[in-house]
Amino acid sequence: MSTPPFPQNQPPQYYGQAPVPPPAPPKKKRGRIVLIVLGVFVLLAVITRIGGGSDTSTTASSGTAAGSTSSGSVTAGSSSGTTAAETSAGIGTEVRDGDFAFVVTKVEPGVKHLGKGSWSTQAQGEFVLVRVTVTNVGTEATMFSGGNQKLLDTQGREFEADSGSAVMYVPDSESFLNKINPGNSVNATVVFDVPVGLTPTAIELHDSMFSGGATVSLA
Repeated sequence: MSTPPFPQNQPPQYYGQAPVPPPAPPKKKRGRIVLIVLGVFVLLAVITRIGGGSDTSTTASSGTAAGSTSSGSVTAGSSSGTTAAETSAGIGTEVRDGDFAFVVTKVEPGVKHLGKGSWSTQAQGEFVLVRVTVTNVGTEATMFSGGNQKLLDTQGREFEADSGSAVMYVPDSESFLNKINPGNSVNATVVFDVPVGLTPTAIELHDSMFSGGATVSLA
């Protein structure tokens, strides 16, 4: 005799012990892992900032005290917002920050556009070109970046460098991620896009993003 089928729309009847459902999968800890990773990156950034600012200010020549001048060079260690009146270095004077010695050789304000013909760019305001000789005075190859440099005005405002315009429209700018070996020098051009009529008072030159910087008066 055959077993009658289950009625339609009715769940099957189990006899004896019901089947045990499979265990629930463990909760994912992805959110906690992301927070831990972010915390590690923040901690590393803080350590890098502290370490970068602690030993980048060096004297310009042997036996020179910090903040003094000797043989046409001055020490690093100036801070952001330093005006030209607070600096003792000017165009043609060597300053040092970290592994680099800097000499500003020329400043060209009021430049409306860069490049030639169809391969050119127009400034939002006007360009200021600062030409600087960068020498590696350290013991290993070091990367120079125009993007780490800052232009200052009489109001204490800071202007970032326009690295894209420098590398695209200034031939041989030598200011975009240029690795310089010990003892070598490059003639770099750092480009800034500033309001029309602005007269720059100083430039703050940096070995790296987190270095103390050395300020040169452009007035």
